[in-house]
Amino acid sequence: MTTNDEFDYDVTVVGGGPAGLTSALYATRLGLDTLVVNRGGGRAAMMRDTHNVIGVTEETSGNEFLRTAQEQVQSYGGEYRRGFVEDVEAIDGGTVDGDGDEPDERTVGFRVDIGDEALTTRRVVLATGFSDERPDPPLPRTGMGLHYCLHCDAYMFVDEPVYVMGTGDSAAHVAMIMLNFTDEVDVLLRGGEPDWSDDTAELIENHPIDVISEEVVGMSKDDDGWLESFEFEDGTVREYKGGFPMYGSNYNTELADALGLDREDSGEVAVDDHGRTSVEGVYAVGDLTPGHNQIPVAMGAGAKCGIAIHMDLRAFPRSADEIDELGSVDESEVPAISPELMATAVAHEGHAAGPREDAAGAATDEAAADD
Repeated sequence: MTTNDEFDYDVTVVGGGPAGLTSALYATRLGLDTLVVNRGGGRAAMMRDTHNVIGVTEETSGNEFLRTAQEQVQSYGGEYRRGFVEDVEAIDGGTVDGDGDEPDERTVGFRVDIGDEALTTRRVVLATGFSDERPDPPLPRTGMGLHYCLHCDAYMFVDEPVYVMGTGDSAAHVAMIMLNFTDEVDVLLRGGEPDWSDDTAELIENHPIDVISEEVVGMSKDDDGWLESFEFEDGTVREYKGGFPMYGSNYNTELADALGLDREDSGEVAVDDHGRTSVEGVYAVGDLTPGHNQIPVAMGAGAKCGIAIHMDLRAFPRSADEIDELGSVDESEVPAISPELMATAVAHEGHAAGPREDAAGAATDEAAADD
């Protein structure tokens, strides 16, 4: 229960990737009762290895990375559950005088439907991401020759033969970018015709890239399951260590559209620098929003969002207008944190008292015993 008895939660985060979990982590540690609802899957969960996340080593899989994040959120008192959010609907709080001739509707919170259960929340964070368009088989396994993030995985293919699948401008440009890392780059049209622009065609002609028209009909992998080569319908076989399919992606915007959020021309949900959307009380973070689709970027956006929600919801300092309406802050009103979160915080190993001192004392005792 939150400090506001009208609602089940202060914050509900829809989506359990790096952006959503970081939003939840910050919101929880800043004293807001927070729920994460995650249907599972997502780009981060597909990672065999973690790249470009400082402090996290290569051998950490996406699932391991996310599981640790889930446990962190829960350790601070946040709630995490697997489920599918079917609908989010604003709770009408009546009207207030707006700037125009008509009063504006006032949203006080949201109802979130999770299967047969409905709960209420003061703020909603959408972290539902997008889904990459997957090419037709034959294909290697994701992370073992099939890769979706150039900025994450280009380093893996330095001085190795690489393919890029696709017929559009994005495929051609990724192929040219890969020349920064290797001198063996092919664009695989897979039986299609190039539909990139004339300007792109001129660029491709002036870069050492082979454009292969024939469809892929087979492949070989090494004993560990990594791609070794593709066979084409003309009988040729070309070796590759890995590559990138460039067929676009679909933003998971069903909830965003139901709430009427503004979207960019390119499909992402429009947000300000702290994840606020065009609808008051609704935030969006991660791959659902504009920007680089990178874990550190998503985590940064999640942190800024969590801080913004704290600033929007925190009870104190009480403004001058609120003091006129409600009076001075009474000692009985502080601290403004729910009893459940308070109990968890006081008992947590990161708290300033208690468990941390015990741990230090135990370490000192062990050192003395060793001496």
